[in-house]
Amino acid sequence: MDKDTASTLAAYRRELAELHTKIRAVQAAAGPEEVQDYGFATGDGPVRLSALFGARDDLIVIHNMGVGCAYCTLWADGFNGVYHHLASRAAFVVSSPDAPAVQARFAAGRGWRFPMVSHAGSSFAEDMGYRAENGGWLPGVSVFRREQGRIVRVSNARFSPGDDFCILWHVFDLLPGGAAGWKPQLNQA
Repeated sequence: MDKDTASTLAAYRRELAELHTKIRAVQAAAGPEEVQDYGFATGDGPVRLSALFGARDDLIVIHNMGVGCAYCTLWADGFNGVYHHLASRAAFVVSSPDAPAVQARFAAGRGWRFPMVSHAGSSFAEDMGYRAENGGWLPGVSVFRREQGRIVRVSNARFSPGDDFCILWHVFDLLPGGAAGWKPQLNQA
């Protein structure tokens, strides 16, 4: 790579870093949204949103579309790789519409270590903005905090191919031709 190209790329990466700083500042200034103590299903029985915090004050909930979504599986595979880091800072759980037994089989097959809950039968995903107009589910993340005896959502973001929540896209960007039409498969060979 020539020096001019390297210099231009370095400048763009600095701009991206500055933009991320601005995003964090706006996010920090946003007022929290109080939410109810939703109920979920797990393989061990029902659990409330408040219980998912464990001993932590912060909770990261991944909105996963379920076992049929290769993209959601890709994101979850990535979170699995950094789960111990995430869990050292905040409680972390993946929520999907799948039944707990379906979640458990799929998670075991992929080696996922993070806890999962089913939001089936609740309005949780829809209330958080992760239900599409056509009735399907949408992927993303919500961050909750326990504050003065209540649960508030302090931030959230949707997932989409190429986003900042899956490192794979950014590594592919370094290849000639980028992702070159690559799409995740549930059973990538």
